[in-house]
Amino acid sequence: MLSTEPATTDISSPLINIQHVSKRYRSVQALKDFSLEIPRGTTYGLIGPNGAGKTTLMRILAALIIPSSGQVWFENNEVSWTPTVIQRKVGYMPDFFGVYPDLTCAEYLQFYAGIHGISRHKQTGIINDLLELVDLSAKRDELVEALSRGMKQRLCLARALVHDPEVLILDEPASGLDPRARVELRELVRTLQNIGKTIIISSHILFELAEMCTHVAILQDGQIVAAGDVEGIIQQVEGKRQLDIHILQQERLDDAIALLNNNPTISRVTFDEKKGILADFIGDEQALHHVLIDLISHDIPVVSFAPRTGGRRLEEVFIQITEGSDQQ
Repeated sequence: MLSTEPATTDISSPLINIQHVSKRYRSVQALKDFSLEIPRGTTYGLIGPNGAGKTTLMRILAALIIPSSGQVWFENNEVSWTPTVIQRKVGYMPDFFGVYPDLTCAEYLQFYAGIHGISRHKQTGIINDLLELVDLSAKRDELVEALSRGMKQRLCLARALVHDPEVLILDEPASGLDPRARVELRELVRTLQNIGKTIIISSHILFELAEMCTHVAILQDGQIVAAGDVEGIIQQVEGKRQLDIHILQQERLDDAIALLNNNPTISRVTFDEKKGILADFIGDEQALHHVLIDLISHDIPVVSFAPRTGGRRLEEVFIQITEGSDQQ
């Protein structure tokens, strides 16, 4: 059965090591000398314009296709040498849902459990657990065809989990979903994070990737442009962090801005009534600590003080990095 116990993972240990991988389809070079390490227990987002190579990379990682050159290692197993071993380690959710007009939800999962060689006496418990995990227990005996798009996506994710894989590969899982269904899917991904799954996910909704992912890789023309933790990518491109500061008393706003402007680690300060004070910061963690101490020592009533993160900044970085690429 699917283990739902919280897991402790060592994210410093690479679970997947992609070494100089290239993939050519006749005249199209989908991946070019692509190298990346994916640490165990991380949620790794793949970002890139259409045609950047994201789906090709995912299919190679799922051992569905083999690279033209290079190697992909899952610890001691190389994907093209031991595809069946890799397929036992990986759950793959493609960007489309197959047609199963005559199967109920339970029968659909039973079919895939059989493909993975799960014995009949174990299937019932596994299917019950998975339907509960994706909140489809009440739809157990309904036809797959009758489900909403969001429900089909959750059922497809349950299918990818039927053999309790170590790695989940999700190709545009939120594509076509309404806002409520996207929130439900995002919460489900977080649950899987918490039980220690290593998740590789692509999406055009960069805000959601920033919310879900610990790491991202930005792809363009089959190559990596930038890779690392989300905040590290932003700093790598922008060369700075933004501080998001809110104070309690608006009459002290000018004092707070003046103090920040006089700090050598602050390069620019702006104010927005909704966002509060935004300050471009170029120092280290020790300097960050001193910025806060400086405000407090001058009796500035700080309500919140934190580096600004989120999808908007990731979108800005993505646009800056891929400017001029073909987005069609």
